[in-house]
Amino acid sequence: MAALGGARRRPLILLLFAGLVHGASAVFVVKNGNGTACVMADFSATFLTSYDTRSGPQNISFDLPPGAEVSNSSSCGKENASDPSLMITFGRGHMLTLTFTRNATRYKVQLMRFAYNLSDTDIFPNSSSTGVKTVESVTDIKADINKTYRCVSDTRVHLGSVTVTLRHTAIQAYLSGSNFSREETRCEQDLPTPATPTAPPRPSPTPAPASPTVFRYSVNGTNGTCLLVSMGLQLNVTYRTVDNKTVTREFNVNPENTTFGGSCSATLATLDLSDRNLLLLLQFSMNESSSRVFLQGVQLNLTLPDAKDRSFTAANSSLRALQATAGNSYKCNAEQRLHVTSTFSLNMFRVWVQAFRVDGGKFGPVEECQLDENSMLIPIAVGGALAGLVLIVLIAYLIGRKRSHAGYQTI
Repeated sequence: MAALGGARRRPLILLLFAGLVHGASAVFVVKNGNGTACVMADFSATFLTSYDTRSGPQNISFDLPPGAEVSNSSSCGKENASDPSLMITFGRGHMLTLTFTRNATRYKVQLMRFAYNLSDTDIFPNSSSTGVKTVESVTDIKADINKTYRCVSDTRVHLGSVTVTLRHTAIQAYLSGSNFSREETRCEQDLPTPATPTAPPRPSPTPAPASPTVFRYSVNGTNGTCLLVSMGLQLNVTYRTVDNKTVTREFNVNPENTTFGGSCSATLATLDLSDRNLLLLLQFSMNESSSRVFLQGVQLNLTLPDAKDRSFTAANSSLRALQATAGNSYKCNAEQRLHVTSTFSLNMFRVWVQAFRVDGGKFGPVEECQLDENSMLIPIAVGGALAGLVLIVLIAYLIGRKRSHAGYQTI
């Protein structure tokens, strides 16, 4: 058997359908020096991030491949000294690490860390950076002692600039046997929504929600604030319901239920918003040759309980919206609708944004949007027309008065 900290991986043969978009799941096992398993994990994973290329920022999504293996650096830990850790390696120097901790009744994945090698041209072609980058975050993956954590729904963990999505997940640490426990702790996403039998049926079509709450978001980098965003956000999505009807509905992004973060680089600033059912990424880019800053990419992952396919995904990385000169802010009071894909539009209210060259964490000089300028032209045009009409009436009155005096001669 392997020495303490050694590990073994055996592939899971089962996949229900051939040709699935995402990679196959696998069972990863960590054993101690006696050959007893202390950690078992069965899941497939997808990684979403962006990286810089010579032609600009590039979004990338890739799966945990079938050839992924448990690293010999994995460990069952030592009592009161260290915690168990599962380290999965793949490709050219990529590693996903899950570190566990426990108390008297529960255990959890205390920390998830992902190290990825930008020199791997198979995953990051034309990358302008090299070397290994590491991101990490705490997680909500937890279960009762001697029970398996199981989650059929997607589990998203945001590790700064990388989002990891786990699918069909089964994880157990501090095992008392050689296999997963038959008793399970299910994730919140899998739990049924409480029924409301007395509620009236939802009218069709669904009325549009009120305007969303305007909230100010900020993203900080090593040199201070790199992104300021103040706006209300509304998702406009088209999908097929479980009864096979095509519907278009709007959902407000509620800042009170949403966590936000992001990342900064020389030419890319990203804001990510997430809640239990939502992941929304806004990626701002700077064209260094023209010093123009704009919203280049939008990605949405949304869980829709009444949809035929509950996981709704849409992305576009070739936009040029909300444009301003670097160092200036873009402002628009009028509602804007940004068409991301044929099935997803992003409605934005009272927009005020600035990416890069943010001085003192405050918005810079304002560049007004065309919609606001047009709305200002209307009252100016109306006022000008009224003034012209008054002038015409006054001139006509004076001419008429002069003619009436000319008809009488002094005797």
